[in-house]
Amino acid sequence: MKTIAHYLLLCAIALVCVFPFWWTLVTALSTEGNIFAFPPTFWPKAPSLDNFIEVFRAIPMWSFFRNSVFIAACTVFWKLLLCSAAAYPLARMQFKGRKLIFGLILATLVLPSEVNFLVNFITVTKLSLVDTYAGVILPNVVNAVSILLLKQAFEEVPQDLIDAARVDGASEWIIFSKIMLPLIAPWLATVGILTAVEAWNEYIWPSIVMSKPDEFPLSVGVLYLRGTFGSSTRVIAAGTVLTILPTLAAFLFTQRFFMRGMDGAVK
Repeated sequence: MKTIAHYLLLCAIALVCVFPFWWTLVTALSTEGNIFAFPPTFWPKAPSLDNFIEVFRAIPMWSFFRNSVFIAACTVFWKLLLCSAAAYPLARMQFKGRKLIFGLILATLVLPSEVNFLVNFITVTKLSLVDTYAGVILPNVVNAVSILLLKQAFEEVPQDLIDAARVDGASEWIIFSKIMLPLIAPWLATVGILTAVEAWNEYIWPSIVMSKPDEFPLSVGVLYLRGTFGSSTRVIAAGTVLTILPTLAAFLFTQRFFMRGMDGAVK
């Protein structure tokens, strides 16, 4: 009985999570019926791909797509590089102020991201990075959650491996790059996937920094779509589905790496 209750609870949570995407997909595929009817329609009426075709005709979707891929790839690369370089000494080196530095990093977790917008915008403006991809990427390449996850991963590597490498004359850089990073690959994959999804779906910050429509990422291009089709909710829903599909497909293909990282699988 207890197991059945658990399954019912899980099914209810899954339904709540999946329903918004399913409703958007049904709206994008439908060409007839009241979109806002209650109870809502769970299957498309007169299904067609016309709304998706209209999206590609009206706005530069491929250009938006390339911009999002570039921003997400650069954000993932720099976040893995910088956060792993920050997490390793915090996990494996002894120096004065180590706990204080880690505490200050953790303290940033309590700050909502919106608090940083003003400071980040002033910084990006001073560096003349407004209207550039660097201005979009730079504030997102380091965060406390990624450093915390990678620090935990480094701490789970047996100390004997590090001691054996030092006895063999390996430098600290060799230990970090040739031994530690390969051993925490599942954790790196987890941070990379989370970062890619976050960068792909980022909307507010790119819309603040970028002003040229040709350089918009896909998430901001959806807003541009709303201005083009102010009365066509079906076309807007089709654009939203096209925005979600790449991250959904990427997660389905990489979920085993993600789950290994979340389980803390350091072999």
